[in-house]
Amino acid sequence: MIKLCKINPIDLDNYVRANHPEANFLQSAGWGKVYELDGEKVFYFGLYDGDDLIGSAVVILKKAKRGAYLEIPGGPLLDWDRNKRAVKAFMQEIRKVAEREKCVFVRMRPNIPDDYNNQQLVRELGLVPSPMHLHAEHTVMLDLSLSEDDLLKDMRRQTRYEVRRAQKLGIEVTFDTSKYAFTDFYNLQLETAKRQDFIPSSRRFIEAQHEAFEGAARIYTASLNGKPLAKGLIIMQSPEAIYHEAASTEEGRKYPGAYALQWQVIRDAKDLGMKRYNLFGIAPPNSPHHRYAGVTTFKTGFGGEQVTYLPAQDLVIRPFRYKFVHMLEVARKKHRHL
Repeated sequence: MIKLCKINPIDLDNYVRANHPEANFLQSAGWGKVYELDGEKVFYFGLYDGDDLIGSAVVILKKAKRGAYLEIPGGPLLDWDRNKRAVKAFMQEIRKVAEREKCVFVRMRPNIPDDYNNQQLVRELGLVPSPMHLHAEHTVMLDLSLSEDDLLKDMRRQTRYEVRRAQKLGIEVTFDTSKYAFTDFYNLQLETAKRQDFIPSSRRFIEAQHEAFEGAARIYTASLNGKPLAKGLIIMQSPEAIYHEAASTEEGRKYPGAYALQWQVIRDAKDLGMKRYNLFGIAPPNSPHHRYAGVTTFKTGFGGEQVTYLPAQDLVIRPFRYKFVHMLEVARKKHRHL
């Protein structure tokens, strides 16, 4: 019999590293801890077939005003292609958890391709397309096994020019893993959000990433003559480095600091043995009003492969209440160009 049971976060991480190379920080004990530090309830689950661990999930309980729900970003981690029995069992088991926690729905966005077979599978499982996105459904992935020369060749011509111009200007890139660096990043992101009209992460959420990921979370800063131009919150968690959040100064618009920062991150990630670099979030094709539209040209300029994951799916627990939530989220998405 297949059962969903609580698992030690360290054991969960060990299982994921050994069995799911497609996974990233969203299904790690570190990401769960971020939400715990931010005041949320987090479940660490293992899916067992007898004594065999065959799947895992980091599940966050969200207590929204519109109704409580479970969120599974970048997961669950299962053998979606070959073990349909396990996938079906997980859905049955997570429904029980959601019912016990009085949730309206379960929202998940597995790290599986958005192709016909997977679209059919989630329909067979009774999942419905979510009205909201869940963590970078479209992204750019760089293969860090390539040499630096090949990575430069793969860049758009203008991007390569800006990387080299940054070097000629003497733009310096450093990183810091101290709590102060994360607080400083938060303050700069507030300024950036005002200029670019987006909702920034809370201070507690930014600082939680420092504590949860320890030295694996870094604040990179590109500076010219001691003045900061751009900052990036980068998570170096094998096998993937992730460009998670960004901030910039008004002065930074005049110089290629962001290009210098990305090139240094790429080089550092290679040195650390990371297999890929996830630039974490671009707009889908023909979406000029998407929330990532403004950064898509910049990110795709570094080359790599554009990846589209299966979009967020909802397992409906309370149908009547879910209809109300669905209407609210559709309106919110339209208003915020999400």
